[in-house]
Amino acid sequence: MSMMHTKLRPGRPGTGPASEAHNSAAGASRTAALARLRRRPGVLLVLPAIWLCVSCAAVAEFTPVEMSELFPSERQSRTTLVINKVLERFHYRNFRLDDDFAQETVLNYFEDLDPNRFFFLQRDLERFTRGADRLDDDLDQGRLELAFDIFRVYRMRVDSRVEYALSLLDQGFDFHRAETYRFDREDAAWAKSDAELDAIWRKRVKHDFLTLKLADEPEEKIGEQLRKRYQGIARRIHQFTADDVYEAFVNAYTRTLEPHTSYMSPSTSENFDISMRLKLEGIGAVLSAEHEYTVIQRTIAGGPARQSGQVSSGDRIVGVGQGRAGEIEDVIGWRLQDVVDKIRGPKGSVVRLEILPKAAGSGGRTREVELVRNEIKLEDQAADAYLIDGPRNAPALRIGVIEVPAFYRDFRAESEGSREFTSTTRDVRKLIKELQGKGIDGLVIDLRGNGGGSLTEATSLTGLFIDEGPVVQVKDALGKVDVEVDPDPGVTYSGPLAVLVDRNSASASEIFAGAIQDYGRGVIVGEPTFGKGTVQTLIDLDRYVPGNADDLGRLRLTMAEFFRVSGGSTQLKGIEPDIRFDLGPELDDQGERALENALPWDRIRPARYARFGPVDVELLRQRSAERTRQDDGFRMLMARGLLLSDINAQQEVSLREGERRRESERRDRVLKQERDRFLRARGIQPVDEDADNLDEDALERQQEAIDRIQAEEAARILADVIRAQDKSVRPRAAMRD
Repeated sequence: MSMMHTKLRPGRPGTGPASEAHNSAAGASRTAALARLRRRPGVLLVLPAIWLCVSCAAVAEFTPVEMSELFPSERQSRTTLVINKVLERFHYRNFRLDDDFAQETVLNYFEDLDPNRFFFLQRDLERFTRGADRLDDDLDQGRLELAFDIFRVYRMRVDSRVEYALSLLDQGFDFHRAETYRFDREDAAWAKSDAELDAIWRKRVKHDFLTLKLADEPEEKIGEQLRKRYQGIARRIHQFTADDVYEAFVNAYTRTLEPHTSYMSPSTSENFDISMRLKLEGIGAVLSAEHEYTVIQRTIAGGPARQSGQVSSGDRIVGVGQGRAGEIEDVIGWRLQDVVDKIRGPKGSVVRLEILPKAAGSGGRTREVELVRNEIKLEDQAADAYLIDGPRNAPALRIGVIEVPAFYRDFRAESEGSREFTSTTRDVRKLIKELQGKGIDGLVIDLRGNGGGSLTEATSLTGLFIDEGPVVQVKDALGKVDVEVDPDPGVTYSGPLAVLVDRNSASASEIFAGAIQDYGRGVIVGEPTFGKGTVQTLIDLDRYVPGNADDLGRLRLTMAEFFRVSGGSTQLKGIEPDIRFDLGPELDDQGERALENALPWDRIRPARYARFGPVDVELLRQRSAERTRQDDGFRMLMARGLLLSDINAQQEVSLREGERRRESERRDRVLKQERDRFLRARGIQPVDEDADNLDEDALERQQEAIDRIQAEEAARILADVIRAQDKSVRPRAAMRD
């Protein structure tokens, strides 16, 4: 979930079977090779998600790729052999290429190409999986014919389905007929015949037509828009080159092993290099592909998307328009990279997104959001602070809140010798001093939405709150454990502390929160975190083929795992808060646990560290639960959580226009009523987000009030902690003015 720079130093051997490799010559060779990998900084990427913050030139139009070009090359064969070798020698999880692994790879490849089962037939799977027991031998020798055979069949199936969909547009639909459409077919059986696929596609086209009709699109334009959409699906599949096919197959192969290991072809690697060299200009969002939608995975602090207050995690981008007057182009069914190319652009230019909010469900009402592309700087993501004067349960107390949106560090300025380079730890230390000067009684560190960042910063930030000791343990593929310790003895802040987290707090955020919890240094409140506890490094495959003139691309490799000082991993489970906010049922599609083949939770030997005094967490839980049940803000968050849970569980929608309108209006009404009740209780006039002349300042104030609901309860929890302590021994941060 983050851009994490890690440098793993050689440490003592760990426990477990992996450390037995030290006892053999092969193990010694692997140890040396892994040490070379550890000396290189590992960059944690998000694939298939794309960090949409870069500008680029206009993308050239592609010409169709001939079917005769879709065959494996000798270069791809060499690349496969190198990937096999790297996975076997360096991957954190033991890798064995056998019949079962090959069978699962083929099934993953089918699912990656056709996640909603719209194109392939059951007989296609049976035909190709019948020979999957030979795939392990083929891959072991660099043979890739099966992957390209499957893709050529896929392209023919797409052409056939698109032709049928276009024929349906001229027939008309009865939207009074009682029938439903299963829009989520991820777990459905593959169609057994063309007639069964015809029935699925008839309902799909009817659903697409009705969705646009409910969005008040003129009927004469709906057919034209859908015609372009379906033709676009075929056109983009015809643009797949042999390298695109190879990359898709290898990523199905690596995903079978573990979800964060992936391959970047030479062209994808080049685009990544360009994005890392350019200034970060764009809308500031991480995008991913989900079925036929482009989904906003998260927004970046300081970016136009987050600052607009109108774009949230889980929202889907269904259309993109250039400038204030450009036509909105339908992007449903587009490849992720093609959508990114549409949204990218120079600083100061306008892009308009047609958003289908997550809370609207499938086929809900969309809204248009206008964003001005801008450069996203480190200082825009910088930590910030504010005061909560007199929480309701303790009017005499003053609580400081520091928002930390990312663990950032200006490595370039640091390498150039600057003593004043930007860093999270420096900024937070300064903010603590400012808050202490205002006489705070307690401090909340807000890590909600913080996807991670620099491991160095997570370690040094923890050091502001403990005197000395270990912060996190890192175990490599050989079982060797390296312990990252507080680099700066001494404490910047020793007063009462709470850490606020949510489901999007990941990686470095989990390291910090886990250390604070293990030491008993503060109270962790909020939601269970993401559960991203693995370390990746980016490997140039060319280095393994001396004298090779071809570019083989790169492999993002999972090479290590983070463990808390108490011994448990942050992987999969994440950090369980001491006091958990009830915001509705947990969603299955959240966090690491939603990913196939994710590494399991694990435990190693605890590090040596000294805990602080205990806190009566059970009493704090009871008091917080009593407050949140009566709080308008938490009632609103709960209503939204319940609605999202219902939407997440839904797989079918009605194809009757009246029913769909009523359901869409019901959802809008539930969210609006609870939101408006909360805002009016705070003395804020609700903003109509669909108004033509949107009051941006009022919208920002409204969003700030909503964002601070959980932070204010965290302050009340901390006030309970402070009141429970003996005031004669409790350290005072500073005397008030």
